[in-house]
Amino acid sequence: MFQLTQYQYGSLSILFAAVLWGTTGTVASFAPNISPLAIGAFSMGVGGVIQACLAVRHFGLDVCRLRQHKANIVLSALALAIYPLTFYSSMQLAGVAIGTVISIASAPFFSVLLECLFSKHNMVSRRWLMSLVIGLIGIALLVFSEPSAEAHTTLNSREVGVMLGLLAGLTYAGYSWGAKAMISDGVRSQSAMGIIFGLGAMLLLPTLVFTGDNLFSSVTNILVVSYMALVPMCLGYIAFGFGLRYVKASNANVLTLFEPVVAAALAVIVVGEFIPVLGWIGIVLIMVCLLLQAKG
Repeated sequence: MFQLTQYQYGSLSILFAAVLWGTTGTVASFAPNISPLAIGAFSMGVGGVIQACLAVRHFGLDVCRLRQHKANIVLSALALAIYPLTFYSSMQLAGVAIGTVISIASAPFFSVLLECLFSKHNMVSRRWLMSLVIGLIGIALLVFSEPSAEAHTTLNSREVGVMLGLLAGLTYAGYSWGAKAMISDGVRSQSAMGIIFGLGAMLLLPTLVFTGDNLFSSVTNILVVSYMALVPMCLGYIAFGFGLRYVKASNANVLTLFEPVVAAALAVIVVGEFIPVLGWIGIVLIMVCLLLQAKG
């Protein structure tokens, strides 16, 4: 009987997380009067609180190891808090397509850089490089096949958006690497993700004082933000943390390139957007990238 390896179990878990994350853009489109910053802060903040609560019973078992990672925890939580703010701001300034792609596609590069600088096992395989190149080409085809970013987006704001997207990729890679470092040192994935997300939530939720208008102004808005917090940001990151037990952060971040594929498919099916042939070729290349990664 066919049996999956631990790496494949981890890869499937991360792909599941990417599927959930790929729904966020479509779901957020049902609440256009909520600030993207508020959606990011609320969903990641509330999701972080839930993860921390679910991990409470594990904290006591890992307290000694967690104390050895104090600096790592603080830096990872700070990266987590910065990530949604820069990610959603990047989409707002550079356009949804460009902001999303820059943020997601840059994360694997930053992950490898962190692993090469700080990890003992820092060799980058040819398979990883080949899959990443194929995936990035696919992402580029998917983006450039779409109509250009909104006409009102100015060149200067787009440049700022691209820079924020790169910062989002760096911070995403940062807290992914931080969580993986703790898990590799024997910390349970629930404890690692719970402590990072719990502290990150403490930094994110206060920003809603300035950005949280209209969060609960209608039933639709309540359903949107509740879904964002409970499903992609809570369940998705629990699955991502489980996957990090068996998959390196750099491989994990390449696997998350599946997110824009899901987002594009939902845009066609739910929102009614059109993707030309070039975009579908890009999606096929991304799938090839994922198949190469799944083989380990």
